[in-house]
Amino acid sequence: MAYCYILYSKTLDRYYYGSTELEPNERLELHLQRYYGDKKFTAKANDWGLVLMISSESVSQARRIEAFIKKMKSKKYVASLISNREKVDWLLKNV
Repeated sequence: MAYCYILYSKTLDRYYYGSTELEPNERLELHLQRYYGDKKFTAKANDWGLVLMISSESVSQARRIEAFIKKMKSKKYVASLISNREKVDWLLKNV
């Protein structure tokens, strides 16, 4: 199982998008512990929370979904994904 996940920091008022083979809560903990380094984007805040997790059939699908979300470059789009499961289902079928 692979996942595309979205984190949100209230301090930064920013989203972070990623994909992983780990459970998203495990990946979140690694970000919060600055496992990936102090220079990485998620190191800028310590209040990241998991706001969306999309289970994918493969790592490649999870990465395609992540890339699609990043390409949209829109907080409104991300907010609509969080609140509308039908949009997530569309991603799983079409990306």
